[in-house]
Amino acid sequence: MIPFSPPYISEEAIQEVVDTLRSGWITTGPKTKRFEKELAQWCGNPVTLCLNSATAALEMMLRYMEIGPGDEVILPAYTYSATANVVIHCGATPVFVDTNKSDFCIDPQAIKNALTARTRVIMPVDFAGLPCDYNALYEVVNQPDARSLMQSGNPNAFFKKLGRVFILSDAAHSFGALYREKKTGTLADATAFSFHAVKNLTTAEGGALALNLPEGFSNEECYRDLCIKSLHGQTKDALAKMQKGNWKYDIVEPGFKCNMTDIAASLGLVGLKEYDKILAHRRQAVEYYHALLGNDNRFVLPILSDEHRSSSWHLYPLRIKGVKQEKRDLIMAEMFAADVSVNVHFVPLPLLTCYNRMGYRIEDYPISRENFQCEISLPLFYGISREQQETVAHTLIQACNHIL
Repeated sequence: MIPFSPPYISEEAIQEVVDTLRSGWITTGPKTKRFEKELAQWCGNPVTLCLNSATAALEMMLRYMEIGPGDEVILPAYTYSATANVVIHCGATPVFVDTNKSDFCIDPQAIKNALTARTRVIMPVDFAGLPCDYNALYEVVNQPDARSLMQSGNPNAFFKKLGRVFILSDAAHSFGALYREKKTGTLADATAFSFHAVKNLTTAEGGALALNLPEGFSNEECYRDLCIKSLHGQTKDALAKMQKGNWKYDIVEPGFKCNMTDIAASLGLVGLKEYDKILAHRRQAVEYYHALLGNDNRFVLPILSDEHRSSSWHLYPLRIKGVKQEKRDLIMAEMFAADVSVNVHFVPLPLLTCYNRMGYRIEDYPISRENFQCEISLPLFYGISREQQETVAHTLIQACNHIL
């Protein structure tokens, strides 16, 4: 069986976890704090907060800005449910827009058309590891008309000070990707990373919020406030409380519980040290898929890079020209029968029961629907061999020959 995306855990990572287990400190502690600093240094943003998921990172930032009922958050219809779920958690309204056909990323013109006086946040998604066009996004939110529209909607103090819509990037796929020679984490006002088991860099479960707030805001103050918000509203974490004579603390708000543990951070610290090697291997793998499949005119190969962008090569989202969902699913079934694991990224949100019941309709997002119907994600992971990739390609071609 060729797996879809098994985690890469090196022997050094295992030993780092063992070291943590033997240290007597397994929850949020010195290794989590070290991981935060090394992430910020690696990406180039001012400060980073580690949490238990990218979902928590998105929600903590929304809550920091006091996003709530009456507010609107624009995001792509083509994404995983977490991107929209956090908006619902806050009591705000998700506003879906369509994506570009070529790269699955959010369409800046669609964003512009969706802006209202209640729009507070745009949440672009770096699909498959390829960054969105962040310059185009900032052009939209910085236009005088867009600024005036937002200010006319009686924004709270945070947005009055900001003077525009906030850009909160869902970069769950794109840790290490580049846009105009800058790494993700520095491209938006704040960026959520995922370190889930299937991600390029894993902590088993985990995520981070890279803060890159504009001039006039304090990243350090935001970090301190979010530390409190993410740990029950408690003014001291366990590491601080364990210092001699420092047990006293206060609860200043009814916060949440979404901190990262030192066990998870141990995996992340080693993964980050090995990450350039991981990226290089993944790039070679996607380029080999291109070589194996590029001469078959039935396939639309994913964009790996362009003039201003370079992917983190997290997914290989192949499209089959002219295929609808029924035949796509039959092709996938044949590949599974041949012991090749494949996947689909993603079921657009309006097709999911939860969001369909809220009144969202896939007919309003024709590009998302079209891309979903013909997309198959091929196996991609650190350590995949050329022989395995050749088997994947051969199996795909044979399934297409049979079904199409």
